[in-house]
Amino acid sequence: MIQAETLELLEWPRLCQHLATFAATKLGVAAALDLPIPATQAQTAELLAQTQETYQLESRAGGALSFEGIQDIGTSLQRAELQGLLSGEELLAIATTLAGARQLRRIIDSQADVPTLKELAAQLRTYPELEQEIHRCIDDRAQVADRATPKLAGIRVQMRQLRDRIYQILQGILQRQSNAVQEQLITQRSGRFVIPVKAPQKDAIPGIVHDSSASGATLYVEPHSTVNLNNQMRQLLRQEQAEEEAVRRALTEQVAAVKPDLDRLVVVVTTLDLAAAKARYSYWLQANPPKFIELGEPELAPKNPEKEDEEQEDEENSENSQLLIRNLRSQITLRQLRHPLLVWQQQHEQGFPVVPVDLTIGPHIRVVAITGPNTGGKTVTLKTLGLAALMAKAGMFVAAREPVELPWFDNILADIGDEQSLQQSLSTFSGHIRRISRILEVLHNKSQAEGEENSNLPITNSQQQDEEVTDTQNTVSALPILKPKLQISQPQIPITKSQLPIPKSLVLLDEVGAGTDPSEGSALAIALLKYLAQHSLLTVATTHFGELKALKYQDSRFENASVEFDDNSMQPTYRLLWGIPGRSNALTIAKRLGLLPEIVEEAQTYVGGASQDVNQVIAGLEAQRRKQETKAREATQLLHQTEKLHREVSQKAAALQERERELKIAQEVAVNEAIGSAKSEIAQIIRRLQSGNQTAQNAQQATDTLNQISEKHLPSRQQPAKPKPSFMPKVGDRIRIPSLGQTAEVLSGPDANEELSVRFGIMKMTVKLGEIESLDGQKPETKAQLAKVAAQAQALATAKAKQAASEPTKPNPEIAIRTANNTIDLRGARVSDAEIEIDRALSKAVEYGVLWIIHGKGTGQLRRGVHEFLASHPQVSRFELASQKEGGAGVTIAYLH
Repeated sequence: MIQAETLELLEWPRLCQHLATFAATKLGVAAALDLPIPATQAQTAELLAQTQETYQLESRAGGALSFEGIQDIGTSLQRAELQGLLSGEELLAIATTLAGARQLRRIIDSQADVPTLKELAAQLRTYPELEQEIHRCIDDRAQVADRATPKLAGIRVQMRQLRDRIYQILQGILQRQSNAVQEQLITQRSGRFVIPVKAPQKDAIPGIVHDSSASGATLYVEPHSTVNLNNQMRQLLRQEQAEEEAVRRALTEQVAAVKPDLDRLVVVVTTLDLAAAKARYSYWLQANPPKFIELGEPELAPKNPEKEDEEQEDEENSENSQLLIRNLRSQITLRQLRHPLLVWQQQHEQGFPVVPVDLTIGPHIRVVAITGPNTGGKTVTLKTLGLAALMAKAGMFVAAREPVELPWFDNILADIGDEQSLQQSLSTFSGHIRRISRILEVLHNKSQAEGEENSNLPITNSQQQDEEVTDTQNTVSALPILKPKLQISQPQIPITKSQLPIPKSLVLLDEVGAGTDPSEGSALAIALLKYLAQHSLLTVATTHFGELKALKYQDSRFENASVEFDDNSMQPTYRLLWGIPGRSNALTIAKRLGLLPEIVEEAQTYVGGASQDVNQVIAGLEAQRRKQETKAREATQLLHQTEKLHREVSQKAAALQERERELKIAQEVAVNEAIGSAKSEIAQIIRRLQSGNQTAQNAQQATDTLNQISEKHLPSRQQPAKPKPSFMPKVGDRIRIPSLGQTAEVLSGPDANEELSVRFGIMKMTVKLGEIESLDGQKPETKAQLAKVAAQAQALATAKAKQAASEPTKPNPEIAIRTANNTIDLRGARVSDAEIEIDRALSKAVEYGVLWIIHGKGTGQLRRGVHEFLASHPQVSRFELASQKEGGAGVTIAYLH
């Protein structure tokens, strides 16, 4: 099949080998080596979602998938289904795989934003009871453990006891007959315990000889005294083997019972390992996820300009004979695209640096003709594009810079390299034609498969003809595009829109039309590319034919590209240039590769003048393009400098804002320090009152000191700033008139009507005082404003006078300061006893004017008794609970008359 040939030509198996090195299990390695290409875009979307989500997990700390313990158990499951007997190693592998799958599911379930992986993990059934049963019956050495069954444990106890008796007897013989034995050793032959005896002295130890050494000097003898014991040991050994087989048989049956679920587990684990391998490979490759471009609505294929006159003669027939095609919704974008195999070669095999290429293909472009010198990188460009399409289709990331946008190709077909074969009598040309024929057959079959529905769009009978390639000896005439067209008017047949070819294939052709006469080869190449422009989504072809370079100017579906050649170094740069056809530079390259200079010089004389003119035009275009690229780079550098300057200005602005914020913080710190200083001074006053003889005079002094502190630290006590003098224009001042947007000079001051004369330019006018302002934005105070302010001040003074007259004069309050002399603690006392203590304390606290009574919270009975007593006491003017800082509901403050 041509699809399989294409994979070989693009070296897809080699890429799969590189991918397999990132797999964690043997299952993943096998799947990567035989990586399938999805048949539908939905399958690709699912694989790509798996890769993207796994890539996210690999990028998170502690979120990477772990495949520890997972093994390839597929063969064991098949044998279990066929009622075979699994060994201990196979059973242990199944148990560890179940444990590894459970751990894998636990990791996925603990992560967010991975719906596709969670859907896969939900299909895992890990059967912990089966895993536990296997570990109970099979030990770490993959042997059946004694705990598997009581019968097996009993058999092995008997075997150990019997073995001890045999060893005891044989040890006694070795000691008694030390001269007859070859060495002090007990060994086994044929499953029976024997001792090595010297051949000349075999009669000293009567028994059964089971073996002898290679020299014959040593005989391995089983003494008669241990024959019965060895027989018993053999019987017990058979019983042990039968019991072990029964245990493994039971475990095998349990495995066979859940084989469908275990098969699904193997598939899911392999899928997850393959997704992880793709993600790790993409991370190593610095690749990005692709986005697939959809097809737009069908459009009529563009007409050939050379046949415009003929089509105008029969416009209706020509429109009916045109095919509808569907262009892409957006352009193909593959910037900085790198060949993954070359990247591997550079990293692991010390290869040359990889030169990326930029592929930007418009949505209406169907054929790209790449020209340029030999060894310039044309074929590598084809392979790079083909591998990128295959990787995207297989759910892998593409080694290109974001965004990665390309169509989903249903077929990727390539004719790259030389299919010359002496065995098959194929020349270079015939080999190419045979392969191209297979490509066209795939495209033709695809069009037929997509044209089975019905509609009303007309198409001619000639577009439905299908002739197969049957004559392999005349392969050129067998191509469908070269069959003669009969000049017979054909009836119109209505068919559906879906019957029309919907091209979704990528065709890659290397040196199209090469290997034969240049004139015929170029004619064949032109016809082939025009056919492919109608029957494939994208065709990229390399060529040296100048005629193909002109197709761009005849058909809008064609585009030119070329690989750059450095005229100074006389070497290719491997860069891809778009829109400009390339020069072959065959003579220059031949000279660089060592061909005799005189031959190259003579060949130069045979080159036609027209060809030289074309090459000069192309060279001029390339030089102009380089100048434009230089200017673009300079513009980019200027843009980067501008962005850098903008960042610096933004940083300075941010620094100023930060400085302003720091100043505000410093002001707040200064205020807080002032408050702290004031609190410290107040605390000193309180300590001085508490330590000395507390009298009302001392309290008044403390009050005066506090007032001084407040005058010193509180902003509200500071003298207000003097108001700025109001603005009043004088003769000669420059003022602004906002309503006119003009600056004027004052000719005369304001009169009684608050009007003044001003001049701006040659004009003079009279304006109101309220209509002007100073150059710094100050407004003058008019009489109305002054009267309003005066009235407000008079009203405020009147209101304060009335308030002062209505309120009685209050003496200066004394500060209530708590000390040991005006505090009493009644906690734990009875109400009757508390009343006596309170009365005694009140008489002592007269000079302080206040008494703190600590009664605690408790049940509240003591507090109620204290409050009732204070309410009826003649010395108490009022009482209240203390603040939360002073005890809250557990303390009452009583104020005295």
